[in-house]
Amino acid sequence: MSASLNTAVDTTVATAQDPACAEPLAVLGRDVTVPLVTGGEVTYAALDYAASAPALQRVWDDVAAYAPYYGSVHRGAGYLSQLSTDLFEQSRVTVAEFLDCRPGDQVVFTRSTTDSLNLLAAVLPADCQVFVFETEHHASLLPWTNAQVTYLNAPRTPVEAVATLERALADREPYGPALVCVTGASNVTGELWPVKELAAAAHAHGARIVLDAAQLAPHHPVSVRDLDVDWVAFSGHKLYAPFGSGVLAGRADWLQEAEPYLAGGGASRKVSRREDGGVDVEWHTTAARHEAGSPNVIGVYSIASACRALTEAGFDNLVAREQQLVTRVREGLAEVPAVRVLSLFGDDAPRVGVISFVVDGWNSSHFAAALSAEYGIGVRDGLFCAHPLVRTLLGSEPQAQGECGAPEAAPGERSLNAIRVSFGAGTPDEHVERFVRAVKELVADGAKWQYRTEEGRCVPAV
Repeated sequence: MSASLNTAVDTTVATAQDPACAEPLAVLGRDVTVPLVTGGEVTYAALDYAASAPALQRVWDDVAAYAPYYGSVHRGAGYLSQLSTDLFEQSRVTVAEFLDCRPGDQVVFTRSTTDSLNLLAAVLPADCQVFVFETEHHASLLPWTNAQVTYLNAPRTPVEAVATLERALADREPYGPALVCVTGASNVTGELWPVKELAAAAHAHGARIVLDAAQLAPHHPVSVRDLDVDWVAFSGHKLYAPFGSGVLAGRADWLQEAEPYLAGGGASRKVSRREDGGVDVEWHTTAARHEAGSPNVIGVYSIASACRALTEAGFDNLVAREQQLVTRVREGLAEVPAVRVLSLFGDDAPRVGVISFVVDGWNSSHFAAALSAEYGIGVRDGLFCAHPLVRTLLGSEPQAQGECGAPEAAPGERSLNAIRVSFGAGTPDEHVERFVRAVKELVADGAKWQYRTEEGRCVPAV
């Protein structure tokens, strides 16, 4: 941003966290209280970060400071439009630095990880083959409808994942363009995937690779250069910037060679009428080619603010503190014999703050409802938009039909769902301690309240 524009928007500067203090980052909602069905109120424990993380206070302050200066991006000669355009483009630079992109990589702003991967699916070259593990989130499992897709079985070790991919790529026919899509950290188990090794395998067989970093980027540094991935996608709302924006960053060639993802203003460089009455269009070759329409400058700026805040806080500090929380939750759950934590790669696999589990004798929806209503703890239950993976992990453990909140199942199928607890840089120790205590109490003593099923959800009976 130019000096004059810098003075207009007075953004806050985060202070690096002291590792000895190990304090959570300030987030919105940290002081919100919620009622309990048993009486009284309690500070809400937001333990559903894997769905949407709360906004960092730093992000909220930055957006609030900019909001009075909001203007159209790339659309006007006025001061506010120029400021907004500069802020938008500087945000692109900030995100590229956050991801350690290579020279020549493009950063395209989208609506979400889902939108980013659908954009990439739309620009695949003809006859491209796609390889994706069944363990992926639906955002990275489903967009490839116009390609020949090979779905790979769930591996049980990182080594098996790499070997499975190598075999599939070596056996592909014909030997043409190929793309591998893989998650960085599972949204179900939290386990880290061997991304660098998978990228090496893909490139050794003439394929490219896209990294779904929706669950990785908020918890762990992501380097496009070091991992050697061709593209990376993530969402702002999981990166403490919930204002409806996402990112697809990486190689420019497929993006430049394809028709725009959306046709409209901003994507077009020049439009003219032809003598035959038609229209000729010259599309941009920059990231703008796939950013038609009025950009979400608030969402984009919030992502850049979150990137700066996480970088300044120090990922080493954030990772170390989060691992303490992971250890506390896993050790606490291990003390309850009725609890089984879901895992692909085993107890020793490195993971981020995402843990899913089931409880003997409980439907997961019932258990999650009790955590909320009786303890003020927000978790998630279900199949987490990763149905094949959760069904694989729970295939041998049916839950009773007809129990409160039990999801409907087709005749002959089991009713399956699980509980997911997830946390991150803004999670206080007390929230984790309360969760562990609540699990133990519910398993030992049962729920204190009666519950019923309403529109497929388990809710307190009134």
